[in-house]
Amino acid sequence: MALYGQSANFAPTAFNLNSNAAAKVPLRSLTDRQLQASLFRELRSNEKWRNLIDQKKMAIGLVDLRNPSNVKFAHINGNQMMYAASLPKIAILLAAMDALEKGELKESPEVLHDMKIMISRSDNQASTRMIDRLGYKKIEKVLTDPKYRLYDKNYGGGLWVGKRYASQGARYPDPILGLSHAATASQVCRFYYLLATGQLVSTERSAQMLDIMKDPELHHKFVNTLDRVAPRADVYRKSGSWRTYHADSALVEGPDRHYILVALVDDPEGEAICRQMVTAVEKVIQIRRPTAVRSSK
Repeated sequence: MALYGQSANFAPTAFNLNSNAAAKVPLRSLTDRQLQASLFRELRSNEKWRNLIDQKKMAIGLVDLRNPSNVKFAHINGNQMMYAASLPKIAILLAAMDALEKGELKESPEVLHDMKIMISRSDNQASTRMIDRLGYKKIEKVLTDPKYRLYDKNYGGGLWVGKRYASQGARYPDPILGLSHAATASQVCRFYYLLATGQLVSTERSAQMLDIMKDPELHHKFVNTLDRVAPRADVYRKSGSWRTYHADSALVEGPDRHYILVALVDDPEGEAICRQMVTAVEKVIQIRRPTAVRSSK
């Protein structure tokens, strides 16, 4: 099986919890009270963010992965489903990988290219072609699969794709809020956690997805800040924006940092809020900035 830019070995990140017993522990069971309290306190110290949180127009998910044997999860409005624009294209990617694995979709150069630019450039035409190849029911079947439950009515829904990224085409809205492109912060965190631990489709397909999601071409929101504070970090990422809706999600792996961050914001200043969110959560998990060393001469 030819993979996109990867060998068949699952080693796309140093984390590689696939071989660790902790990898099989559900993320929701790793909620950490101290991290939860710190995240809550830090975000609510900003008056604007506090108002957005109270209005359920802002949702955050954070997973501290620095210690594989002690993964910590926290969220605010984590089960609040929101319109997420292009972020749910990760659901199309997952459904495509499932279809490739089962022989329902041919692994052609055209399909591989569309998957890549759908994520790295957020190309709408490529995304629409992938939706047309798969169909809404296939995407829903994968998202609701008991192995993943990335859309689960018991937890407010989650990832959903029910409209082509084009002006024409029928809608297939989610059953709870009737949204076309939706996500919850907690479910997107679960997506990245399952991905990082090799549990989406297979270890090989998880590696392939990580390779596709690495080094995004769009350098806004989270990536704008990460370019400055962690230029050597590996970033696996998908974002989205439409009108006042701004969403970002990333698995960040680099010197002194290893975490998953998800933000969903309904506000005209959402892009700037996402930039600021990186600094806020790194403060929460106490990632220290390097300081200049004075010369002894």
